[in-house]
Amino acid sequence: MHATTDTRHIWHPYSPVPGPRENLHVAGADGVNLTLTDGRVLIDAMSSWWAAAHGHCHPDLLAAAHRQLDTLPHVMFGGLTHTPAVELTDRLLALTGEAYVDCPGDDLATVFFADSGSVAVEVAIKSALQTQRGRGHPERRRLLTWRSGYHGDTFGAMSVCDPDGGMHSLWAGTLTGQIFAPAPPVRGSGDRQIADYLQVFDSHIDDTVAAVIIEPVVQGAGGMRFHDHALVAGVRRICDAHGVLLIADEIATGFGRTGDLFTTAAAGITPDILCVGKALTGGVLTLAAVLTTAAVSDAVSSPDGGGALMHGPTFMANPLACAVATAAMDLVGDGYWRTTVPRIEDELSHGLSHLAGRDHVADVRVLGAVGVVELTTALDDDAMTRAQNAAVNHGVWLRPFGRLIYCMPPFISTTDEVDTICRAVAAAVSAAAEGVAA
Repeated sequence: MHATTDTRHIWHPYSPVPGPRENLHVAGADGVNLTLTDGRVLIDAMSSWWAAAHGHCHPDLLAAAHRQLDTLPHVMFGGLTHTPAVELTDRLLALTGEAYVDCPGDDLATVFFADSGSVAVEVAIKSALQTQRGRGHPERRRLLTWRSGYHGDTFGAMSVCDPDGGMHSLWAGTLTGQIFAPAPPVRGSGDRQIADYLQVFDSHIDDTVAAVIIEPVVQGAGGMRFHDHALVAGVRRICDAHGVLLIADEIATGFGRTGDLFTTAAAGITPDILCVGKALTGGVLTLAAVLTTAAVSDAVSSPDGGGALMHGPTFMANPLACAVATAAMDLVGDGYWRTTVPRIEDELSHGLSHLAGRDHVADVRVLGAVGVVELTTALDDDAMTRAQNAAVNHGVWLRPFGRLIYCMPPFISTTDEVDTICRAVAAAVSAAAEGVAA
């Protein structure tokens, strides 16, 4: 009965109704593991879409949730405040202050709490446009980004996703027309290639551009592509030269996933606007945050800028989510991941490298706790089912898409668990290739 209801009546991400296949039914989760209702146990090699960075049901996060639930699970944020929001703001400003201490530019000084990553991008876009109005440039009303990007599924966020190779080509002609530079050269490119690319990127800026938005170092759902820190630093210089804001979407990369606290800080630059989410609550509750410099908040708050940031989600700064996020930031601040993420990177590199020589494999790449196998052709529905089932048969949950079979293990994953994940990825690659002409 549960399966029938789920398949016929519930929307799942990027899926039709009725669904094309029966979804696995999860009964519980603990550490790196998901327990299904039929008793099978799977390693969550996706960290539940980057979020469960410290594993599921981490005792510190659950304790924070229980304490807050008994006192104040929610209250409106308009005209009111509460300790969890204040404490989380202090933690975020302390973490960013430490991370960006040696980076030029103004400190990140204000925090807007949003419901999700997509909403955080909406807020970032809105704040950038209001900033330019506050600076006397209402004509600056478009954004520049590079192709192969993904920033979410709401309309503003969709407008800065790759318009052709992304998931939102259906909305061509409906979304705001943004400006798209070519996809950045891949990680390991030479200095000349990077310089040439930055020159091309610079040529796309005109008087209508208010801000640049990028996923620094790792592009996520737009293709799981990696690029060099030097590109991020170069984009910052271009923004400064043109009086354009830089929005860094670190919703996926923030808080240690690549081995750095923030990829922009590792690149030696400070964004004007920083979006974080996913691992912000350790995968327990939905929450995102938008951090800005005082220059941004001052311009937005000026009469010409609108006088206030015109956004106010009902569950903004939800106390329960903020309390859990504060506990998650304590785990991040503890720094254990600075040892485990590099180890996981080494183990993924060793465990996946042999796949690079296989038929139907275009590339294998690893950065931090992210491992990607890119195939030569996109997975159709049957191939995706075969790949997913093969991973499950090896005791691992993977969610392939497009041409990619990839993993993002929790930071607490052991060597044996990473080895199991690598073997499951290999099995998924083999299963996906079945029936494909050589």
